[in-house]
Amino acid sequence: MRICVLFTLLWAAAAWAQTPAPKPDPMAAAAAAAKAAAESSTLPANAAQAAAPVQVGSQTIPIASVMPIPQMPPDRLVATIDGKPVTAGDLQAFLAVLPPQAQQAFLKDHQRLLTQYGMLKRLAMAAEQAKLDRNSPWREQLNGIRLQVLAQARIEQRQTEIQIPMEEVQKYYDTNKDRFMQAKVKAIYLPFSTAPVSKPDDQGKKVMTEDEAKAKAQDLLKQIRGGADFVKLVKENSGDPKSVEKDGDFGTIRKSDTTIPGALKSAIFAAKAGEVAEPVRVPGGYYVLRIEELGPQPLGEVQANIMIEMRDQRLREWLTAEQKSITVKEEGIEMTVQAAPALSPAPGAKAEAPKPSN
Repeated sequence: MRICVLFTLLWAAAAWAQTPAPKPDPMAAAAAAAKAAAESSTLPANAAQAAAPVQVGSQTIPIASVMPIPQMPPDRLVATIDGKPVTAGDLQAFLAVLPPQAQQAFLKDHQRLLTQYGMLKRLAMAAEQAKLDRNSPWREQLNGIRLQVLAQARIEQRQTEIQIPMEEVQKYYDTNKDRFMQAKVKAIYLPFSTAPVSKPDDQGKKVMTEDEAKAKAQDLLKQIRGGADFVKLVKENSGDPKSVEKDGDFGTIRKSDTTIPGALKSAIFAAKAGEVAEPVRVPGGYYVLRIEELGPQPLGEVQANIMIEMRDQRLREWLTAEQKSITVKEEGIEMTVQAAPALSPAPGAKAEAPKPSN
């Protein structure tokens, strides 16, 4: 039975995350106490000389106690393990392949991180000295991992090689402006309940049924289109306290938003700036909406996203082309295939005459 060293390592890391924090260093505590005492003490008014500084000693503090390992320069020497230097880059690469929980556990206790890293290095070196990397099944596993890592490295390299000129970004933006449409709206929200309610809501208003809310929305729409003050109707009728505080402002709605109900977006972007849309039903309420502003997002706001989208598209095209260009020739094997014997017609059955060939 093989022992998975990495699994054992991760299990230990998760356990260490729950161990109590190490006790404060005595020297550090003494230094802090002496400094606090010196700062809080007072001298007599007739003191002729300043108090002499208190000697509290000195100590060497591990660099990992002062600066988190992920923030160190990769070439910074962190420790020496079994006589060999270990840099921050070595540890950063080691941490990068671990699950987030294990990473956090190790970063809380850098000494255990160094010990476990040293343990893996020692075992790996012993395996190489025993030439285990040349034996099955370890050789095949290493080759498979190497294949995947190098393939991923090539994909990432290709991704960095793809450059999108600004002219193409501008062209994409101009061609797809409808995708980047956004609107600023004011809204009156009329909640309803599908269950019988005998008490008023938190604002002291009667809780309407769906039919009542729909009728109310139509009545408000008629008043607004007849010239009624929209903001006044918001304050008198809306069941959304947050938007009421802002005179009905519902914020900016983007066509690309995925958190906005589809019916709401459809009504907003089917209208024109200054118009009041037909009432929109959403689960639990009706909206009466007035479109304040309508237009595409500025190119500067979406430029980065366009570049990422275009780069990803070209990367997919490159991968597809690479895959199609692969030449595969399967080897065959000669086999003797025996034909099935012809079935004799049943007694009394007429044999079917052969069909003439064209």
